[in-house]
Order: sequence, then C-alpha cells, then structure tokens
Amino acid sequence: MLINCAAYQDGRKLADIRPDEISDYVSRPDCFVWVALRDPGPGELAALQKEFDLHELAVEDIKVGEIDIFAGRNYVLSVRNHSERGLAEVRARCEREPELLRHGSGFVLYALMDAVIDRYFPVVDALEDELERVEEKIFAGSSPRANIEALYALKQKLMSLQHAVRPLLDGAGKLYGGRVPPVCTGTQEYYRDIYDHLLRINQTVDSLRDMVTTAISVNLSLITLQENETTKRLAAYAALVAIPTMVAGIYGMNFRHMPELSWEFGYPLAVGIMVMFDSYLFYRFRRSGWL
Repeated sequence: MLINCAAYQDGRKLADIRPDEISDYVSRPDCFVWVALRDPGPGELAALQKEFDLHELAVEDIKVGEIDIFAGRNYVLSVRNHSERGLAEVRARCEREPELLRHGSGFVLYALMDAVIDRYFPVVDALEDELERVEEKIFAGSSPRANIEALYALKQKLMSLQHAVRPLLDGAGKLYGGRVPPVCTGTQEYYRDIYDHLLRINQTVDSLRDMVTTAISVNLSLITLQENETTKRLAAYAALVAIPTMVAGIYGMNFRHMPELSWEFGYPLAVGIMVMFDSYLFYRFRRSGWL
C-alpha cells in the first residue's frame, strides 16, 4: 500500500505525486522523490523497482518485520513489512527543517535511520528495568526456578536485540568515514552520530548480558547456600535425635545382667541424660546458627 509519494527540491516539498509521475521529477536537477510503502504487493514493488532501477537481489532481501530503505541521488524508498509503527513523524520533521532537507536524499536517509535507531533506546531501558525486577526477586527469596527462567528469557531477548543492532554498526561506519557513498556526501557528521548511538546501544546490551550471567551465578549460589542451610538443620536435628536413640537403644537390649535395669532411679537418670545432652546440643546449634 502506498503511504506517501512526494517530490522535493531545494529543501521544499514540490507536490504529492502519483507513482507514474516519478520519472518526471527524478530527471530534474537537485530534485528527489521520497516514497513510502507499507506491506506492498508484488505489483507495487515491481513498478518501483523498475522506476528506481533497484537490483533484484536487494528487493528479494525485503523481509517481514523489517524496515527496508533504498536511497539514491534522486530518490528514497522506504518499505515496511508488518511493522505497526510508521515513519510519518520523520517526514514531518524533515519538512520542518528545509535547511537540512537541502542536503537531499542523504539527509532523508539519515533521518529515517536515526528514527529507527532511537526506537531501540526504550527497548534497552525496558530490559534494564526487567533485570532490576528479577534481581530484587532473587534477594527477596522468591522461587529460584522462576528466577532462572526469567533470567534466561531476558538473555534471549538481549541476544535478539544484539542480532538486530550489531550488524548495523558496520553499515553505519561506512557512511561517515573513508570513501562514503555519493548520496551521503556532505552529511557524514550526521551518520557519525548514528554510529555513536549504535555503539552505545551495543555496549549497553553487552553490559546487560554480563549482568544477566552474573545474576544467574548469584541465583545458583543462593540455591547452594539454601541447600547448605537445610543440610545443616537436618544434621542438627539428626544429632538431637541420635542421643536419645543411643541411650534408648542401649537399654533396649534387655540383657539379663544389665545392672541399671533393676535400679530404682535408672529410668529417671536415663531420661535426664537424654534431656541434658539434647539441651546442650540445642544450645550450641542455636548459637552457631544451625537452628
């Protein structure tokens, strides 16, 4: 579907034009055409491919969920496939700044790239907030399994973001340094700004991935500590049970010649020994933090 098709010259919009009028305007000096498509049909894309002389392999690389931009000396073509958020604000911004729009299609390409890259920053902020929430849950004693699952899900999101952003670094680097494409001549500083933004996003994503890895290690360490605490408590209770079990086991053997069996104070003495030793062990375990 055609969203916009307009011709510009000397930083000013000349007119909204029909696709069959594009060739009339791109032939003019210092004039370029800016076309925006959303979910184009094969016929629409083929017509513009022929109009702008686009390579067939470049057109075949258009994928679902992407914003693809084709730029030349006298044209800019943006194609959105199943991408909900549009780029109308970019066109409005460029038309409000005619002194910058005089740079032609090179500035429009920068403005489109800048708008797309700026949309990554809220995503990065949201992932940072998500990591902070998971870290709070780790130390709040919530389910370790749920924390591990949340951290791995976050790590997967960061990998997806990194796969989307990191390849852009090489492309952006070629637009401001060295032998830049003719369409970018005179706008290199703008593309350097884009490169700086991409570099910052990539560094933040790398830091977040390291923090996720550290959080996973901390969570596993806390699980180990909890298991150790449980083991210590079980060992302490086992020791408290062992003393009475030992005394009762000795006197439960019922040998005929055990002198204490017929003693009047044998039973109270045995119970007293059990209580005394268990009280002492309970005091020591509680003092050492095992109970």
